[in-house]
Amino acid sequence: MKAPPALRVGPVSLPVPARAGTATLAGVALLVVLVAANLGTGKVDIGLWPALRALVIAEDPNALLVREFRLPQTTVAVLVGATLGLSGALTQTFASNPLASPDILGVTRGASLAAVMVIVGATPGGFGAGLAEGALQGVGLMPAALAGGLASAGLLWLLAWRHGLDPRRLVLVGIAVSTALTALTKWLLVIASIDDAASAQVWLVGTLNGRGWDHAIPVAAVLVVVFPPALLLIRHLNTIQLGDDAARGLGVRLRRTQALTLLAAVLLAAAAVSAVGPLDFVAFAVPQIALRLTGGSRPPMVTSMVGGACLVVAADLVCRTVLPAGVPAGVVTAAVGAPYLIWLLIRANRRNSA
Repeated sequence: MKAPPALRVGPVSLPVPARAGTATLAGVALLVVLVAANLGTGKVDIGLWPALRALVIAEDPNALLVREFRLPQTTVAVLVGATLGLSGALTQTFASNPLASPDILGVTRGASLAAVMVIVGATPGGFGAGLAEGALQGVGLMPAALAGGLASAGLLWLLAWRHGLDPRRLVLVGIAVSTALTALTKWLLVIASIDDAASAQVWLVGTLNGRGWDHAIPVAAVLVVVFPPALLLIRHLNTIQLGDDAARGLGVRLRRTQALTLLAAVLLAAAAVSAVGPLDFVAFAVPQIALRLTGGSRPPMVTSMVGGACLVVAADLVCRTVLPAGVPAGVVTAAVGAPYLIWLLIRANRRNSA
C-alpha cells in the first residue's frame, strides 16, 4: 500500500492524504472568496475584485475603507474561526468523542464567566469595570478568559478522572460543569448594573461588531504559540485512537499527552472567547464536518482551522448583509451548529439501538 505524501517542516514529517489535502485547498479557496466578499460588502458595496485590489494597491480609492474599517474585523473573524476549529479538533481527538468540544465540556463557559466578571466589575474592588468598551477590552479580557478556561478545565479533569478518562463520563461531567458555570454567569448579570449587564449580554452571544487589531493581535499570538506544539502532538494523538493500552504499549506517555492536548485546546478557546465572546458550536461542528470531508480517523487539525475560519467569516458576512443591523455572529453559528448537534445525537441513538 502506497504511503501518503509527507509534509516536512524542519525535522517534523507529517503524512498528508490526498483527500485531506484536496479538502484543505478547497477550503482555502472558499475562504479567499468569503474574505473578499466580506471586505467588499457593506453599507458601501465595492465588489470582490475592487476589495482585493484595495488590499494590494495603497493608492486605490477604496484602500482606506477596506484596510482601516473592514480588514481588522475580517482578520479577527479568520483568526477566531481558525482558533476554535483547532481547539475543537484537539478536544474531540483527545476524548475520542464527537461531543467533546470546548462548548460542551464547559471550557468556553468558564472563560466566559471570568470575562463577564471583568466586564461587570465583579472582581475584587470593582477592577475591570467598564472594560467592555474601548481598546482595553482585548487586553483586559484575555487574562480573565484564560484563567477561567484553565480553572474549568482543571475542575473537569478532577471530576472526570477515575483511573483514566472515559469519553462518555468526560462529556457528562462537562455538561454538568457547563450548566453550573452558565448559572453563575446569569447570576452575575442579575446583580450587575443595567448598562454593564447589557454590554455583557451582547458579548455573551458572540459578536464581531467593532472588532479591531487590538482584538486580533492576542488571538494571533496564542495561535502562533500553540499551533506548532499541536502539530507535534499529531503522531501521539493518532496512536491514542488505537486505545489507551495500545498507546501505552507503543511508548506514548498517555497522561502527559492528554494534559498537553487539553491545555492547548483551553488556551485556544480562551483566546477566542476573550476577543469576540463565545461563538457557540464552531468548535463542535467544524471538526466533524472536516472529518467527513477528509475521511480520516480523527478530526483533521489544519482542515478544521480552515473550516472554522470559513464559518465565522460567512457568519459575519450574513450578519452584515442579510440580517438586521447589530445581530451578533453567534446567532448564525448557533443556527448552523444546533441542528447538527441534534442530528448527531439522533444518529448515535439509532446506532446504539441497532
